Amino acid sequence: GINAEYGITNNLRMKKEVRILLLGDADVGKTSLILSLVSEEFPQHVPLRAEEITIPADVTPEGVPTHIVDFSSREYIGEDYLNKEMQRAHVFCLVYAVDDEKSLESTRSYWLPKIREINDGDNLSRPVILVGNKDDLLLDLDESPLESVLPLMNEYPEIETCVECSAKRLKNISELFFYAQKAVLHPTAPLYAPDLGKLKPASAEALRRVFRICDMDNDGFLSDHELNEFQKRCFNAPLPQSNLMEVKNLIKKYCDNGIVDNRMSEVGFLFLHTIFIQKGRHETTWTVLRKFGYTDQLEVSDDYLRPDLHVEEGSSVELTEEGLEYLVGLFNKHDMDKDGILSPSELANLFSVCPNIPWGDFSASVMTSEMGWLTHEGYEALWTLNMLLYPEHTMEYLGYLGYNSDTRGNQLTAVQVTPPRHEDFKRQLSCRNVLISYVFGPKGSGKSCFINRLIKKGEIEISPETERHICINKIRYQAQQEKYLILQEVGVMEEEEILDKGGDCDLAIILYDTSRSDSFAKAVQIQERLDVPCVFIGTKSDKSSVKQDYDYTPEQYSQMAGLPPPLFFSATPDRESAQLKIFQTCVLFAAHPFQAQTQTLPFTKIATTAAAVAVAGVAAFFLFRYVRAGR
Repeated sequence: GINAEYGITNNLRMKKEVRILLLGDADVGKTSLILSLVSEEFPQHVPLRAEEITIPADVTPEGVPTHIVDFSSREYIGEDYLNKEMQRAHVFCLVYAVDDEKSLESTRSYWLPKIREINDGDNLSRPVILVGNKDDLLLDLDESPLESVLPLMNEYPEIETCVECSAKRLKNISELFFYAQKAVLHPTAPLYAPDLGKLKPASAEALRRVFRICDMDNDGFLSDHELNEFQKRCFNAPLPQSNLMEVKNLIKKYCDNGIVDNRMSEVGFLFLHTIFIQKGRHETTWTVLRKFGYTDQLEVSDDYLRPDLHVEEGSSVELTEEGLEYLVGLFNKHDMDKDGILSPSELANLFSVCPNIPWGDFSASVMTSEMGWLTHEGYEALWTLNMLLYPEHTMEYLGYLGYNSDTRGNQLTAVQVTPPRHEDFKRQLSCRNVLISYVFGPKGSGKSCFINRLIKKGEIEISPETERHICINKIRYQAQQEKYLILQEVGVMEEEEILDKGGDCDLAIILYDTSRSDSFAKAVQIQERLDVPCVFIGTKSDKSSVKQDYDYTPEQYSQMAGLPPPLFFSATPDRESAQLKIFQTCVLFAAHPFQAQTQTLPFTKIATTAAAVAVAGVAAFFLFRYVRAGR
C-alpha cells in the first residue's frame, strides 16, 4: 500500500476485520464445518452450536482478523437475536445439504429473502456464499448439485459464489472461509454485473480514471513502459516481459482494438479487468482501485483525498518543489500542441479524472493568453493561489489527479506549512515563498487598476460569483530572488472586519489618490488601525497632483510613522517597467517586514518651536504604538 508513514495503507481502505455468519436450516452441517476448519478433522460429537472462533490476522491470507459465528436453529431464541447477529455480520455463509432438497428450498423461500431484508434495512450489500455441504453423500450420483442452484444465483446477485464442500471429508473447508473473507475484502457486486457479463458503470468509470492517470504521455494508450510503471505502482514489482506478452496476446485475441500498435487501449484495459473478475481474481482489480483511493462503494475515500494537515493560526500552506513538479508535469502532459498554453479542451482533459474543474473564471486573477486561456506561468500561479486560500480543497484535487504513490507518499509531501506570521515579523525576515498584501484605499483611489497591473491587465470585468478581487504573479526582485505576490482588494464591505484584526497579511498597501486633496487623510485613518507592515502608494501619478488636506505631507507622515517613503504609481500600460519596480519594492518590504525605515534626515523645515514639539509628539506617539505592538 501507499507508504504507511502517511497513514494510507490498503488495509485501512479495506475492512479492519471480517465477521462471517453461518446461516441455514438445522442439520445441514454448519457447526461441523466450523469445527472441521479448527481441528482439521471431522468432529465425532457435534454441539448444538460452535462458540465464536477468531482467526488471527497473521494466519489469514489478507492479514485481517476473521471472526466465524455459528447460528443454531435449535437454539433459536427469537427474531431480534437473529436480526442483531445478521446486522453485525459482514458476509453470510448460507449452508444447505446437497442431499436435502428441503434445505435448498428453504434458502430460496426464507433465508435469501431474510438476508435481502436485512441488507435493505441497513442500506448495505452484504455478500452471500452459498454452501452445498455433505457432497460426500453424492459421490455415486451423476448429476452435479450446482445445476440446481444456478437459477438461484441468477435471481440473487448478492450471491458471490457457490461452494461444494464436505465437512466429513474436509473438502473445500479452508476454501469456503477464504471465499467468504474475500467476498468482504474484495466484493464482486460493486464491480461486475453477472447478468450482463460486464463491468458496472461505476467500476468502469473508476478504471478509466486509473487508465488516464497512468497514461503518462496522454496518447490514449498504455505503452510497455507505462504498463510497467502501473504495475510497480499497484503491485510494487515490475511486470516480467513474458507475462506482459501473455496479457497483450489474450487481449488481442478476444478484444477488438484492445491492443493497437503494441499498446493497450482503454477498451483493452477494461476488458482485462473484466477477465480478472470473471476468473475470480477480483482482488487484482480491487488492489488497483484501492491504490487510487477507492472504497468498497467506489468512491474516492476521505483519507485519500484529505490527509490531516495542521495549520497554526497565522501560518499558510504552500506547494513544495515536489508538488509543483508534479503539477507542471500534468501541464506538459496535457499541452498537446506544446504552445505553453492550455486551451479550454486541454484544461478539461487535464481535470477529466476529477469531479469537475475546480476553478471558475480565473482570467481576472492570473496571467492568461490574449484569448483568456491559461498560460504556463498562470497555471503555476493559480495552483499557488488556491493552495494558500483553500489548502484542503486543493489537496483534494491533487488526490483526484493521482499525486499519491508509494514513492511520493500522499499530498502532505506536496505542501509545506510556513511558520506563523508573527515569527516572521519578529525576525524581520519572511521565509514564505508566497506573500499576500491587502490593498486598502478610499473609494476612487484606483485599487482595482493597481491590482490588475500585477497581471498586466487593464479594466477587468469581475464575475458576480467571484468572492474577492485578487491577483497573483511571480515577482523577481533583489539578487534574482523570486516570490509570489498576491494582491487582494479590500472593499468597503470587508474593510471593517479586516481592520479589526489588524490587517492579517504580509504587507498592507494603502492607496491614496494624488489628484484628490482629501484622499491621504482617509488613507491615514486606515493605516492607524493596522498592526502589519504598511506602505503608502500615491496613485494616478500621471495626473497633476494636488496638496493633500492633512497636517503633514505623505513623506513626512511616513517618516514619523517609521514607514518607508511613499511610492507613486500610474496604471497606464506604457509604464509597465515602473509598475514592475513598484511590485518588486512591495515584495522587498513584505519579505523584510519592519526593516524599511526612512533614510532621510529628521525634519528641519518646520520653523516654529510649537511645530517641532508637535512633530516630536507625533513621533513619540508612533514609537509608543509600535512598542506596544511588540515590534
